[in-house]
Amino acid sequence: MRRLAFSFMIAALAAGPAAAEQDLLLGADMASPAMTKAEMSRADIEAMIRASDGKPLDLHDKALSGLDLSGLNLRGANLRTARLNGTNLRGADLSGANLEQAWFLKADLSGAKLADARMFGITARDANLSGADLSRSTPIGDFKGANMSGAMLVDLKGGADIRNQSMGLMRAVFTSVNLSGANLKGADLGRSRLEYADLKDADLTDVVLMGSDLSGANLTGATVAGADFKNVDVSGAKLIDLKGEASAKGWAQRVNADRAVTRVSP
Repeated sequence: MRRLAFSFMIAALAAGPAAAEQDLLLGADMASPAMTKAEMSRADIEAMIRASDGKPLDLHDKALSGLDLSGLNLRGANLRTARLNGTNLRGADLSGANLEQAWFLKADLSGAKLADARMFGITARDANLSGADLSRSTPIGDFKGANMSGAMLVDLKGGADIRNQSMGLMRAVFTSVNLSGANLKGADLGRSRLEYADLKDADLTDVVLMGSDLSGANLTGATVAGADFKNVDVSGAKLIDLKGEASAKGWAQRVNADRAVTRVSP
């Protein structure tokens, strides 16, 4: 079931704009115990941590949905294909963890440490990542509707790698994500999906946005100095009170620039 679900997600993420609106959860039985239940308890994981002698835990493919794992040290843990839907990971340390193909639907990762985490194929729709540190992570997956307000996304690598097309055009899906006040300095979001994202007062200094979709996004008050806007679709986007606009790259090469909102209506 999980392999089937992931194959559908790959196909949807790799498809064009119309097909990309497909439900990325197609093929997954979200009501199954594998997606909604936990096969371990917090006490079990705490015992594993004590016995690990500082080595990263191996929790790959485990069902951990709904658990309270807040504040735990899961640094470098292998959580590949694990299910953590609705799991409380508030303040947990997942730095350098392998989260590839893992499920975090509606999980609470507020204030969590996710720096350098591997997230290829992750599904984290409607997750709470407010104030989390995702610096240098690779969120190549589905974060639609997530809350990343105030998050640290410095040097994040969420852009499509056009040099490697063996898996299709995989990229970050940040559709309708709350990124207000987030720090994205130096992030790579090339060819990513940011439709209707809230980027109000976000720091986009030197961010690579080339070829991404910002249609309907709110960039009011955002800092865009050095950001690359070449071939970025800004149809309906709010580009109001931007900071550093004069030094933004590819500004004249935005797509649908005439349809962007550049001032507040009287």
